[in-house]
Amino acid sequence: MKRFLRPVPLALAVLLLVALVFLGGRWLLGPKVAAVEVTRGDLVQTVVSTGRVITPARVELGAVVTGTVGKIAVTEGNPVKAGETIATLRDDEQRAALAQARAALAEAEARVRQLTTVSTPVADQNLRAAEATLQLNRAEFERVKQLYEKGFYGKARLDEATRNLQTAEAQYRSGVAQAQTNRPEGSDYALALARRDQARAAVDVAQAKLDNMHVKAPADGTLLVKLVEPGDVVQAGKKMFEMAVAGDTQLVLNVDEKNLALLASGQKAKAVADAYPGQPFDAQVFYIAPSVDAQRGTVEVKLRVPRPPAFLRPDLTVSAEIVGARRDGTVIVPTEAIRDAATTAPYALVVREGRVVRQPVKLGLRGDGKTEVLEGVVPGEAVVPSAQSTIAVGQRVRVETTPVVKPPPAKGETFIR
Repeated sequence: MKRFLRPVPLALAVLLLVALVFLGGRWLLGPKVAAVEVTRGDLVQTVVSTGRVITPARVELGAVVTGTVGKIAVTEGNPVKAGETIATLRDDEQRAALAQARAALAEAEARVRQLTTVSTPVADQNLRAAEATLQLNRAEFERVKQLYEKGFYGKARLDEATRNLQTAEAQYRSGVAQAQTNRPEGSDYALALARRDQARAAVDVAQAKLDNMHVKAPADGTLLVKLVEPGDVVQAGKKMFEMAVAGDTQLVLNVDEKNLALLASGQKAKAVADAYPGQPFDAQVFYIAPSVDAQRGTVEVKLRVPRPPAFLRPDLTVSAEIVGARRDGTVIVPTEAIRDAATTAPYALVVREGRVVRQPVKLGLRGDGKTEVLEGVVPGEAVVPSAQSTIAVGQRVRVETTPVVKPPPAKGETFIR
């Protein structure tokens, strides 16, 4: 009986020994840790944000005078050329005023021509005739005076010669004045020119009033909005139309201010319209606002589209991915494996020789999912993710490397590929 019971304790001893070896080995090697591997690869850091399509300028058009809409020549969505008439107000009164002003101008111009071709030559002829008459009467006066002094003529004859001389002198002075006033430097000529200039100005005013009855495009572009119909009475300054000025197609984005340091003029971008998700197009940053929107915490960024697709139109919603920086063949660590990344002393828990080591790191490009490490770790090393919060520095662990899958970035966030 005693010899039959001895194998039982021996079997138990063997089992206990096996369990002790197994559990002791696990205790000596430490628990398994789902670590991530440090790798080497290419990184592209981008900034993703939403915005809309804009044009270089958006212009509101209206009448500068009160009137009634007579005709609308362009419909919404149609292209227009600079100076093209979009709408016309009823302009009967203005046309009549212009015709009256033109008639007054023709009369003023005729008066100038009359002075040049008729009045001035006639005045010159009259002056020469008055000068001849004056010379004749002066000679006659001298002859009569000499004969009077010798007693051949009486006082009455001398008085008559004096009166004739005075009349001739008066006529000569009148002729001189008339000739001078009709010449270009004279007052009548200057008055005629002034009246002609006034008439020309009146024509310009009448023409301007007539032109104001036409609403014209200030530049090439596209008519976007029409707010009136023929027969509507419009007031001066009331908006009638809205047009987009032709020019480079642009995108305006409101980028989170945290990404401001990643932006620079000239950066390339890939954009896509929400309405046409399968048709991306190229863009380039050309403007970054000098100030930040304090209420929203965003920075306005504008991109130029060098070859805009046909479907782009003002106010269309778009998403753009701006390429901020690129590193080829750099050391990459999943972002969740970097601890205190936002501080001045980031570090990682690296598994070396079976133990967890606290390793300070120097970071480079950062983004969603991956971070560039400039110093501290090398490709092939295993790093403990921050999710493993129970792992302590110096602890023995068994590494189980697993890939870290990250969701795609939300709009407006920075990420690295």
